[in-house]
Amino acid sequence: MAEEITNEANEDAKKFSIKNLGMNAWIGIAVAALVIGILVGKFLLGGGAPGALNKTTLTEAELNTVVATYSQNGAAQNLTARDAIEMTMGSLDSAKGEDGNYTVPSADLILYAVRNRIAVSEAEKRGINPTDEQLLEYAEKNLGLSPDFESIATSNNISVDRAKQLLTDSYRASELNKQVAGELDAKEPEFPKEPEYATKNDAGEALSEEEVKKNQEAAYKKANADYAKYIIGLAGDEWDAAGNKWKSADGPYAQALSKYEIKNDSATYEAAYDAYMVAASAYSQKQSEYSEKVKDFLSDMYAKSAISINTLAQ
Repeated sequence: MAEEITNEANEDAKKFSIKNLGMNAWIGIAVAALVIGILVGKFLLGGGAPGALNKTTLTEAELNTVVATYSQNGAAQNLTARDAIEMTMGSLDSAKGEDGNYTVPSADLILYAVRNRIAVSEAEKRGINPTDEQLLEYAEKNLGLSPDFESIATSNNISVDRAKQLLTDSYRASELNKQVAGELDAKEPEFPKEPEYATKNDAGEALSEEEVKKNQEAAYKKANADYAKYIIGLAGDEWDAAGNKWKSADGPYAQALSKYEIKNDSATYEAAYDAYMVAASAYSQKQSEYSEKVKDFLSDMYAKSAISINTLAQ
């Protein structure tokens, strides 16, 4: 790590956390999202083909227009504009223009919706049918949402039934992940709490940029027991508590923090920050390996499907 840690660097590191995703990130989420770059086995884009939807907006009465047909396990299925909009945008209002008409979903969004349908249908076939209690627990624990259907629906401007369906799809996708790839053997690390430092003088006047920077650097280099506890907690078996030192200089934490003095009850924020980056990198690697297992499964499943998309929207 550089000699000084800036606020900008801190913010960049915090963005690493998947918990900072906005509300739209969970709406319509299904396991298919992990393989957005994998094409369905046989793919036909409409536009000039017979049956193509040769318009870019729809009236409310036209929302049940079929925008895609696809096969799954030999059975033909239809996807309507309403389905595609709600699955990818969360609510119909998201696609509604000032003239009262609705924007036809793009081919990418339709493909995404079909993949969601296929993946969630597979999960349902496997008997993944959550109770309301399981959905609320999942919403709070995994998505950071209120454990209350009405609150979730209101905050996202959708109906309670729609909120339940979206959560059900997301839950089924998550459980399907576990069935095909096992549990994700990793936990996302918490970001270390940044130390406080003065930005104003005793009179309440703002300090100069240079003075604030000096105060920040001093705070980052000041050791305390909390940062030591944080680092040791991440390092786990790498730390020798009895010897008050690293068990070996070869471990990932010992190597990354070699320039810092770490004790059972003493470490700086700078050291804690670097420890976080080690943990975050390891977590990211575990996620990638996990996603690859899921992608392999889905790639095989999608290869057995065919889809025809009827839209001019880009």
